[in-house]
Amino acid sequence: MKHILISGADGFIGSHLCEMLLQKGYKIRALSYYNSFNFWGNLEQSPFLKDIEVISADIRDSFLCEKITRGIDVIFHLAALIAIPYSYQAPQSYVDTNIKGTLNMLQAALKNGVSKFIHTSTSEVYGSACYVPIDEKHPLQPQSPYSASKIAADMMALSYYHSFELPLIIARPFNTYGPRQSARAIIPTIITQILSGAKELKLGDLSPTRDFNFVLDTCEALCAFLELEEYGEVFNIGSGNEISILELVSLLQKLLGTTITITQDKARIRPKNSEVLRLCCDSSKLQKYSLWQSKFSLEEGLQRSIEYCKENLHRYKSELYNV
Repeated sequence: MKHILISGADGFIGSHLCEMLLQKGYKIRALSYYNSFNFWGNLEQSPFLKDIEVISADIRDSFLCEKITRGIDVIFHLAALIAIPYSYQAPQSYVDTNIKGTLNMLQAALKNGVSKFIHTSTSEVYGSACYVPIDEKHPLQPQSPYSASKIAADMMALSYYHSFELPLIIARPFNTYGPRQSARAIIPTIITQILSGAKELKLGDLSPTRDFNFVLDTCEALCAFLELEEYGEVFNIGSGNEISILELVSLLQKLLGTTITITQDKARIRPKNSEVLRLCCDSSKLQKYSLWQSKFSLEEGLQRSIEYCKENLHRYKSELYNV
């Protein structure tokens, strides 16, 4: 039985990954961001919580990173600050968490002899598509402080492979969605505003396209890396389909059986040169080395997201712009 550490385990993707790996028979140590309330984020809702070893910590502390990685075989590094709008306001926080935090985890993994380090990147590092579908050779474009911090983290991770032979793989998911996602993301933002009975739907730019991949599909892709030994490589994770935000709104209105007037909220508009206008994933490299492929259709995934939001509407502040 491999002992796996998941940083960012209390987050959206991390909590699902904990459950999936546990069900596959692995022993899980879950890193939850320390807070004085001893609140474990999305893990609080997990029906498997009693079987998960939860540790409250902060990846910005190198001493603690070294301690929690002892006795670990595999690390899934998901912990990061990810909200793009907040990165305009607090860029240093992104440097401290995404770059320095990743460095701490890499050094701890190296010192403690971890056998595999799976570093989670993001499609935001590609910026607006120069061509589609986007493969791993696409140029990296730092169009926000967030994406810049993730590019730097990716490069730091690769440096540990080249310099110290740390067995490392970079996973680069495109836009993951599904149950437990926060309202800072577009899909729960739309759903919760409609379910809350808003008279108008407040959104930003409706023209960008995204490649939405259901969270369980993303987690299955991450699990596939346990069997791969293509170290020092980057692998995209996505559905291969793109849809504009306007088309997404129309589809969600259809699934919810409603129509609502859309109002452009200036606060939700990104700076002109910062908006990523188009994303569409080429995940053929991952499919070449594994049996993975997306299984959930967008409609099925959205329906599951709707059901979750209905049951947990009290957890969302739909009347506010969640940065």
